[in-house]
This record gives sequence, structure tokens and C-alpha cells, in this order.
Amino acid sequence: MAHNILVCVTQQKTCERLIRRAAEMNVEMEGELFVLHVAKNGWNFLDNAKEGEALEYLFGISKSVGANLTVLKSDNIIESIINFIKENAISYIIIGESPNDHKENNFAQELESLLQNVHIRVISNSRR
Repeated sequence: MAHNILVCVTQQKTCERLIRRAAEMNVEMEGELFVLHVAKNGWNFLDNAKEGEALEYLFGISKSVGANLTVLKSDNIIESIINFIKENAISYIIIGESPNDHKENNFAQELESLLQNVHIRVISNSRR
């Protein structure tokens, strides 16, 4: 049975490792691969060249592994991700590990508490 995979990315080039890991998983899962970035309303990546360049880079990486990068604008990031998951029948979510002092450390736990039958895999920042 095919399983769809979602990769949640930030506007950083280092998220390439998440996309590549998900692409490796997708070989076994035989589903569709989705890459998603949710930006706060009012945030304009055209005003920030570095972040815009990073999203362009991730768009290219996504395309190279057969995925499309979707950018959504929302003030409720969790709700937007959950809606995307439901709309696209996602079975697995890949997210990056947050730094210890980062307020989004509970991101995976919050998603897990709101989703059933969706597996969440947090990928470490270290290059082991």
C-alpha cells in the first residue's frame, strides 16, 4: 500500500537533508512526496533575499526528487499543516529537530497530539 510523505521545511537551505531523507523513504513507501513551508501572514520572502533564495533552492531540490514545494501563508501554522495533511492523505511527516532553546521544540508533540494514524519522524541536525 502506498503512503504519502510530507516534509515540513523552514526557509533554510539546510532543510535539503529532510527532503533527501524523505525521498529515500518514499522509494519504499511508493506514495507521493510533498514539501510544505508555512509562512506567517505578512511575511514577504521577496523582502528577504536570503530566505527567498533558500526557498528557491529547496524548490529545486524538491523538483529533483519528484516533489512539489507548497508555500502557504497563515497565522495558524499547526492548523494549516493539519489541513494539508488531511487534504493530501499524508501517512508520514518528516520534520527537522529544533534547537534545545527553540520555542518550537514541542512542534512534533503538538502535531502528534492532534493527528491519529500519522507517523512523525524527527530528523536530527547532526550529520551521522
